[in-house]
Amino acid sequence: MSSLSAATRLSLSLIAGGAVANIYYNQPLLGLLVQVFGHDASVLVPTATLAGYGLGILGLVPLGDALPRRSLIVGQLLLLAAVLVLAGISGSLSLLVLASFLIGILSTAAQQAVPFAAELAPDATRGRMVGQVMTGLLLGILLARTVSGFVGAWLGWRAVFVGAAGLSVALAILAWFGLPRVVPATRLGYGALMASILDLVRDQPTLRRAALSQALLFAAFNAFWTTLALLVEAPPFGLDPAGAGLFGLIGAAGALCAPMAGRFADSRSPRPVLIGGAVLTLAAFAVFGLLGGHSLVALAVGVLLIDVGINTALIANQTRVYALVPGARGRINTVFFTAVFAGGALGASAGTRAFAAGGWPALCAVGGAFAAASLLVPLLEPRDRPRS
Repeated sequence: MSSLSAATRLSLSLIAGGAVANIYYNQPLLGLLVQVFGHDASVLVPTATLAGYGLGILGLVPLGDALPRRSLIVGQLLLLAAVLVLAGISGSLSLLVLASFLIGILSTAAQQAVPFAAELAPDATRGRMVGQVMTGLLLGILLARTVSGFVGAWLGWRAVFVGAAGLSVALAILAWFGLPRVVPATRLGYGALMASILDLVRDQPTLRRAALSQALLFAAFNAFWTTLALLVEAPPFGLDPAGAGLFGLIGAAGALCAPMAGRFADSRSPRPVLIGGAVLTLAAFAVFGLLGGHSLVALAVGVLLIDVGINTALIANQTRVYALVPGARGRINTVFFTAVFAGGALGASAGTRAFAAGGWPALCAVGGAFAAASLLVPLLEPRDRPRS
């Protein structure tokens, strides 16, 4: 087995962050897309992208257990570049929604990178190594909004997608030259590979609980982020897309907690991290609901709380599930992140609809309900056994 060198970790971090960023570029652009395609764009585009990402995790990520992950990553990134160009030249909402769905599917190259890191890392430091690669992925999620907001404000929304296509090609080149060639862990055919996923769901209660808790947290996360631009671009704030994107810089601080969360999970127990993450997320919606409707400072504080909460819980949950069945980490990743991004798609849809129906208070109520439900999962599950 190849070692996870510093250069490989850096390559995986850049690939994970650069690939996953594509599913979030549209969020600060929703105001611009509404101007061109109508209000339905604010619901259909982000929901289609996240739903596509969930489908890609279900249908493509398991292949990493049976085929060389480096080749899969390169192929997905090159196809992603072509679909991003399609999004950039879209002249109708239906074409943009289709392109957004395909962008979501192919952006799961990021989810090939994460189990690749878990596969290469030694057992004793897997949480920390995964945390470092996840820092890249999480920074990609958060900084994507900032970059997209600025580029959209200055050059228009089409330039965001075309520029992302160029970045995807560059990442494909990095993957080809910067990642090791590793023999797949199994020789199962695609049908047997997919069937074995159901066995994992049935036989691994820890996997089921981790997937549920993170799905609920991600629903809360996306309910907020898919409506933030609509809030801050309207009175009393009146920010442009670049101003909306700046909130990503605040949230990026939360990604820096990932290696610390992984280190804690390696040495002690992930349960306190999970509980703490859910509590911070719930606290964020309390701040949003009480003060966020009229205070940029309160919004900034809430953004920091929600991102720290989501990210620390994510690393703790990943540390638990990647240790369950060596050789099946791609399929475990599929179960985990299919649930997570199904939750994200649900949250994006519920958040935008709640905001349209009842404004910011309704959005905060929906996000807070998701966060409260996520807190119940670690509180009610059996305690982790002490590590020997």
